[in-house]
Amino acid sequence: MSTTATLATLSDSNLAADPNWWRQASVYQIYPRSFSDSNGDGLGDIKGITAKVPYLKELGIDAVWLSPFYPSALADGGYDVDDYRNVDPKLGTLEDFAEMSAALHAAGIKLIADIVPNHSSNRHEWFKEALAAPKGSAARERYIFRDGLGKNGELPPSDWDSVFGGPAWERITEPDGTPGQWYLHIFAKEQPDLNWSNREIRDDFLKTLRFWSDRGVDGFRVDVAHALTKDLTEPLISKVELTEANTGTDGFPDGSHPFWDRDEVHEIYAEWREVFNEYNPPRTAVAEAWVHATRRARYASPQGLGQAFNFDLLQADFNAEEFQEIITRNLAEATATGASSTWVFSNHDVVRHATRYGLPMGGGVHAKGQDGKGWLLAGAPAEELNVELGLRRARAASLLMLALPGSAYLYQGEELGLQEVGEIPDADRQDPSFFRNKGVEIGRDGCRVPLPWASEGTSFGFGAGDAHLPQPEWFSRYAVDAQDGVEGSTLELYRKALKLRRELQTAEELEWVETGNPNVLQFSRHGGWQSVTNFGAEPVELPAGEVLLSSAPLEAGKLPANATAWLR
Repeated sequence: MSTTATLATLSDSNLAADPNWWRQASVYQIYPRSFSDSNGDGLGDIKGITAKVPYLKELGIDAVWLSPFYPSALADGGYDVDDYRNVDPKLGTLEDFAEMSAALHAAGIKLIADIVPNHSSNRHEWFKEALAAPKGSAARERYIFRDGLGKNGELPPSDWDSVFGGPAWERITEPDGTPGQWYLHIFAKEQPDLNWSNREIRDDFLKTLRFWSDRGVDGFRVDVAHALTKDLTEPLISKVELTEANTGTDGFPDGSHPFWDRDEVHEIYAEWREVFNEYNPPRTAVAEAWVHATRRARYASPQGLGQAFNFDLLQADFNAEEFQEIITRNLAEATATGASSTWVFSNHDVVRHATRYGLPMGGGVHAKGQDGKGWLLAGAPAEELNVELGLRRARAASLLMLALPGSAYLYQGEELGLQEVGEIPDADRQDPSFFRNKGVEIGRDGCRVPLPWASEGTSFGFGAGDAHLPQPEWFSRYAVDAQDGVEGSTLELYRKALKLRRELQTAEELEWVETGNPNVLQFSRHGGWQSVTNFGAEPVELPAGEVLLSSAPLEAGKLPANATAWLR
């Protein structure tokens, strides 16, 4: 099978000017508060990122994606935004941001900013105005306020649940001190949903897109891109009706859900595309849209955001047949729509894939082992985790991903082979899903623990003081200085793979090679190089050719179990 799309190369010379630079880029996600702390206050910051630009350049990435760096109370790790056009003073200043942007661009690295359009924080000036204003005011029309049900409005407008647990509505106290209206928050109560039917909201976000684009931002990652537009025609339907009557294929929304994946959202992104195209090269965007694959294409269309995250591999078992089906389907969809595929195994919301792959498999994302959440909730029992196997599979999967056409999204620390941190005391946890849904959700803190840069010293080189989330002692084995220059280390594997990827990637196409072994995936890329992955338990013969890189040492010329090799 061959899938072909637009020719795009990744050489340093045309990365800066090529409007298609993003199509096969390697993008490194930075969670700023956990990357590098320049002033010893326990929080990573903008200057810490700037100081690590040489590390990022040596790693060989094409772009950095920054998770939110805006002023925030951290009710949801920065995704509760107080001011969309500023930097959190705990992380730095706009001047610091400008210096970081300049340093990244000087190193040939693009900059992608996270934007959070579905909701602001409850500390945003607009929400403060809404609380101080009367019912029916223009200030309240920026959000979604409704009268409550019951004799005195004491019941929420509907029985909907928030994503983080508990009701999706919060009652306010009116300026005169009486119990008042309710506002919608799909996520935490500190994250009131914005009213995107209000023209003022739409215009203000266009202003925000230009604000950051003018300051060197090359693209945007759009948080919960499928949730902006809503149909809140009364009476509001029940949560039972939400799940039974308003879902499409495989339980995904089909466009009729009141707040997920409504067709009208694409009117917003068409306006955003007009703004993106004002710049040369045009600004890029990628949608975080948890929608059915058949509806993902509209987010990724050239008239919309241009690209949408594909989480299919992230949700899959480490299985050759499953991987091949997902890759084939997604490349075909990308070709049909003119989009570029995206691939990802870890991010700030999921258990690190080096840990997921070390847990019992079978059953996909909802199994205890595959998503890792059940294991964490059970106390992260060490006897259930095979650390060596998990890292071996993670290295193999990552090398396979980096051989695929399309964009590869990497999460900070995966290049070190970091495991999920399971042993975080309850008192130190920060994720609202842990507190709002205790006993059901463990939260996402385990993948957000600050990085280990040094095998010794305070906070393993993260900063001069303690880290804002506790780091385990075993972090020392994964530290940058423990792997730097060490042949066979995960860090060196990523460095070599990313360098080769830039040299080898050309046309967005692959062709599957039949191996006769159901546990082996082999494909060839334009220019004559190949990727071979052994998902099985026994070594397999490698095809003829020069071995460029292998995720594990070869065994008598054979590719060992749970390993990937590139050949030419």
